[in-house]
Amino acid sequence: MALPFDPIDEAARQWGQRWDGVPAMHAVTSLMRVQQLVIARLDAILKPHGLTFARYEALVLLTFSSRGSLPLGKMGERLQVHPTSVTSIARRLAEDGLIERQQSPDDGRAVLATITDAGRDLVEKATQDLVAADFGLGALDEQQRGAVSELMRPVRHDAGDF
Repeated sequence: MALPFDPIDEAARQWGQRWDGVPAMHAVTSLMRVQQLVIARLDAILKPHGLTFARYEALVLLTFSSRGSLPLGKMGERLQVHPTSVTSIARRLAEDGLIERQQSPDDGRAVLATITDAGRDLVEKATQDLVAADFGLGALDEQQRGAVSELMRPVRHDAGDF
């Protein structure tokens, strides 16, 4: 049920009675709430495919790799997730037959994830659904989506994201 008021506006009003930094607090709270909403939408779109957005991202990363495979450590770096998380993601994808895990022929200590044909097929189907749903950002037009990306770029850069 929708509230009759914007709870973030109300939080900012109350925040301002106690502390400084209202615009920053309002922006970060809005950003975090939108992130929750978008992830929930993406996960709902991907659920019929047996995927979460994290598992989908891993499959896409493997699809983009030239050989269709990457060491788990490299996947974690590129997905910017903790090694434990990428191991869990890879385990689940392997159980579902979407990737194969094997020792790297180049480094016996590293585990290599390789996307299967089933994984490639699923990425195609899931991507069609995500694109059709504007990746959960249907409330924004194309120009606004571009503006959001550009607005976030300095924050990402400042954090060392690239």
